[in-house]
Amino acid sequence: MFEKVLVANRGEIAIRIIRACRELGMHSVAVFSEADRDALHVELADEAICIGPPPASESYLKIANVISAAEVADVDAIHPGYGFLAENAHFAEICENCNICFIGPSADNIRRMGDKAAARETMKEAGVPVTPGSDGVLRDQDEALELARAMGYPVLIKAVAGGGGKGMRVAHNDVSLVQGYLTAGSEAERSFGNPDLYMEKYVERARHIEVQVIGDRHGGVVHLGERDCSIQRRHQKLVEEAPSPALTPEQRRELGAAAVRAAQFTGYSSAGTLEFLYDEAAKEFYFMEMNTRIQVEHPVTEQVTGVDIIKEQIRVATGEPLSFSQEEVRIEGHSIEFRVNAEDPQRNFSPSPGRIEWLHFPGGPGVRIDSQAYAGADIPPYYDSMIAKLIVDGRDREEAIARMRRAMDEFTVDGLATTLPLGLRLMADPRFQRGEYHTGFLERFLEDSLPPEE
Repeated sequence: MFEKVLVANRGEIAIRIIRACRELGMHSVAVFSEADRDALHVELADEAICIGPPPASESYLKIANVISAAEVADVDAIHPGYGFLAENAHFAEICENCNICFIGPSADNIRRMGDKAAARETMKEAGVPVTPGSDGVLRDQDEALELARAMGYPVLIKAVAGGGGKGMRVAHNDVSLVQGYLTAGSEAERSFGNPDLYMEKYVERARHIEVQVIGDRHGGVVHLGERDCSIQRRHQKLVEEAPSPALTPEQRRELGAAAVRAAQFTGYSSAGTLEFLYDEAAKEFYFMEMNTRIQVEHPVTEQVTGVDIIKEQIRVATGEPLSFSQEEVRIEGHSIEFRVNAEDPQRNFSPSPGRIEWLHFPGGPGVRIDSQAYAGADIPPYYDSMIAKLIVDGRDREEAIARMRRAMDEFTVDGLATTLPLGLRLMADPRFQRGEYHTGFLERFLEDSLPPEE
């Protein structure tokens, strides 16, 4: 095992990694911006180093500052968490050149799967079905128009780099395609420094289902079942659950096998996620992309499998083989995660940064909270607006939903607008309770359920 690990992140994921390091007997080093000087991850780590001003571009995304902190602290490894530098192949290479282990996949894996157009071609070679679309990057809007007319509308324009819903536009006709092509390209260049786009056929009323995989450096790969992440707003997930209420046992086995095949084909090692669209009408799965990092929603998988994914990710980074086989993986019960964000759903999910005046976390059987928040803490405007991840599990989906509703009733945050009132209405919706939802569900639900503004 490593002696000392630097956590190149902030918030709840930094705390999650620090806790795993402590349980494994390793020292942890936190990095923080000036805005996070009083953050909980700074308090919990064994050491902490300031790496710059509040903007992420001058601190958490500043590779030179992170590497300098790692060298000053004399660490063996860096865990990037998710976001920031987690899928930056250049950063992974620099870590290797500095004799610091990057706790994640190889730079080649990141680069190969980070370009979403190239990843589609790789998956075709691996025999994994992909959505109909462009062969690689679109040359210009004329090619985009020609392809869209040939495939038939609607289509989805997507950035080859990045994620989080940025650089994505749905087009239903020629006019919206041209507009979407231009705005998605501009947004992608601003967000990722890469304006390249590709196109896919847009599957309406699809489900977003992803499979958690872990690979070691000896060719071993296992999957830990799937998560249903279809409750989204602007391509940002809000609710995730495992297992998916939409799949049959046979579909579950087929999807897991496809994910393992894809990871083995690319020689993947570390924790990663294969994301698929599921067309319920056609009963078909299509590969979308691979996230070469830990996911925000990994706790629901941990709750139904009993596997500590962060610990396993650290172990395989040291060169150890996987500590369990596919046959030993058991999916038991049901788990749901809700993202409690400092956002106002009544105002198009506008951010609601500020100070948490009062905070009470729920507890009791089957309730887990992953959070960096505390009463008096600030939610700064510079970063993601998440306050906490509320995770529950039960013997079955019905019990998990009941437990989530009870936990949401107990959860109190004063001083900020949050997504909690929306979550309560969502959990009470009969369609959600029946598992009848898709990626466009939340927008329609909001139209039906949000109370009028005062």
